[in-house]
Amino acid sequence: MTEEKKYNVDSFNLDHTKVTAPYVRLAAEKTGEKGDIVSKYDIRFTQPNKEFMTTGAIHTLEHLIAEYIRDELPGIVIDFSPMGCRTGFYFTVWGKHSEEYMAEHLVNVLRKVSVWDKPVPATTEKECGNYKDHDLEGAKKWAARWVEGITTKGWNCYK
Repeated sequence: MTEEKKYNVDSFNLDHTKVTAPYVRLAAEKTGEKGDIVSKYDIRFTQPNKEFMTTGAIHTLEHLIAEYIRDELPGIVIDFSPMGCRTGFYFTVWGKHSEEYMAEHLVNVLRKVSVWDKPVPATTEKECGNYKDHDLEGAKKWAARWVEGITTKGWNCYK
């Protein structure tokens, strides 16, 4: 029996062939020297190795979700960042929270994103490092699809 290699990066150890998107998965939980807890979630929009979001759509989702999740969960959001594989995002927060709790709040934000009819925030040359690469219609499509998937199958990655 050969032992599988363990990587330093949690997501590299995830068997991407066994999960079912969309989902919310607690990827890591760390306790700092002073007892502060930081939790990182894998927020998957697409099925790994089957499909991915365009850079414009994922960039627009990142702008909208990163801005408005802070209204939904005040005081706990550290970061909301796209995955390099373009299948989802990493969501980092202060404290311990259930995957279901995080999914409920993301559903609230993504429902708003799915019908967004205002300008995307921070899309000028001064505010954004790639301000020309946005796709609001694509972002709305992925947001609606994520909400529908989570509502239908639940937040768990193994369903």
